[in-house]
Amino acid sequence: MAIQTMDDLMIEELRDLYHAEKQLTKALPKLAKAALNPELKAAFEGHLNETKGQVQRLESVFELLGKTPRAKTCEAMEGLIKEGSEAIEEDMAAELRDCALIAAAQKVEHYEISGYGTVRSWAERLGHEKVVSLLEQTENEEKMADKKLTTICQSLMQAQGKSSMTAGK
Repeated sequence: MAIQTMDDLMIEELRDLYHAEKQLTKALPKLAKAALNPELKAAFEGHLNETKGQVQRLESVFELLGKTPRAKTCEAMEGLIKEGSEAIEEDMAAELRDCALIAAAQKVEHYEISGYGTVRSWAERLGHEKVVSLLEQTENEEKMADKKLTTICQSLMQAQGKSSMTAGK
């Protein structure tokens, strides 16, 4: 697609986010399975349901803009998911793995927050009010997921105590 207008650029970024979300629907079950902490497992499972809703919301955005939902390969998300897979495979205590999974997941959330914030701002400037509302809803969900992961990580670290989390260093 030749990018000649801000609308074109916004569509390209939405296609990138669409691919990213679709990748996450495949990655989140793996993170949930690898998580030891029940609260973390539940957070990943809950965010999977949210992510499926976000895919549908993006499809609605494309419809509102008169475009066919089509993904553009999101190489950044592919890399972030690969990092999460490496954390799953790393030889470490389960509690540490949960912290590594949280770190990988928060990188994903921050990428999404940035992406949705950008396209929401563009949609607002371009006068796509209904699109803004849908994108803002997803952006807020991503921010809440990030906060939840922070809370879980803090709880894990407090429960483990500093000495057991750093044993062997």
